[in-house]
Amino acid sequence: MRAPCDDERVTTLCRVWWAAPVAPEAAPHLVALLDAHEHDRIGRFRRPADRARYLAAHALTRLVLADAVGRAPDALVFDRTCRCGQQHGKPVLPGGPAFSFTHAGDMIGLAVHDGGPVGLDVEQARTMSDLPGMARHIASPAELGAAPLTADAFFRTWTRKEALLKATGEGLSVPMSAITLDDDGVRDWAEGAPDGPVWLHDLHPAPGYPAAVAGLGASAPAVVEADGNAVVAARAT
Repeated sequence: MRAPCDDERVTTLCRVWWAAPVAPEAAPHLVALLDAHEHDRIGRFRRPADRARYLAAHALTRLVLADAVGRAPDALVFDRTCRCGQQHGKPVLPGGPAFSFTHAGDMIGLAVHDGGPVGLDVEQARTMSDLPGMARHIASPAELGAAPLTADAFFRTWTRKEALLKATGEGLSVPMSAITLDDDGVRDWAEGAPDGPVWLHDLHPAPGYPAAVAGLGASAPAVVEADGNAVVAARAT
């Protein structure tokens, strides 16, 4: 389970859009795109910031995927079947490309990959009150034995591992400490590992926001970043 080498042939494309949160009160045209499930979820958030992040993430996802499959954004029907059989799992668009969205602070991200499963994560770098304790939560024994994690390294490691776990579909049901990373990508994966190789790519959407995108497969895709704010703004015109 290693990341592909630089000289391996790029065969697919992964696009990543970055956008800002959007308050529902200021964007009824975006709220109108949401389905019943999404309306219910956004209505449960008490903090305005959470509602704004949720709306931007889901509206951006609908707008980008609608363009990809040639359908209206409010007509897209997602399958959210969880392992338990209920509709609260990771959303999938039947017949559409793989996608993953994420948000932290004032940053919303969406990755769409035409070559297979994909995972995207962004974090807002901040002061940690117990950095050594948190490092034990995300770092493998091998990583902890190599050198103490700095705050920058902590958030970079977090985004890389969460992106990998999103790509496999395991999410945080598998501990981050089961994955050991090095400069080439994944060195070891002790629990919940995929059957084949993975790829991993660092992103830098804005100062203070480390991010990473990951996927399954032996060939690394070309990763292209784009302005998601322009996509969202175009809907209002």
